[in-house]
Amino acid sequence: MMENQQRLKLKENIKEKLKPIKKTIESYELLIKPVSPDNAIGRLTRMEAINSKSMNEAALKRARITLSKLERALARIGSPDFGLCSACEEPIPFARLMILPETELCVKCAGNMGS
Repeated sequence: MMENQQRLKLKENIKEKLKPIKKTIESYELLIKPVSPDNAIGRLTRMEAINSKSMNEAALKRARITLSKLERALARIGSPDFGLCSACEEPIPFARLMILPETELCVKCAGNMGS
């Protein structure tokens, strides 16, 4: 079971991770504005802009998912089952939670999910 001091440290860690992800989302939102067809840019440049927009949209989606997971972890941090693997119910090592506080799987189960 996780100690209160560890929970507090994780809570602060999550809050620190939320700040840059929110700024990243704001940046991507600015980058994905539609590419106007009446812009006086060449066809290749327009295609590059559309491709870049698609990549930024994908990155924005990933950032929003990470934000959601971090917010969910922050909301659950006081729960007795926080820090337990959702697959095997064994404790997730504190060091792993400090790196990936949004994770719900231990290393072993995360590896098994990928196979």
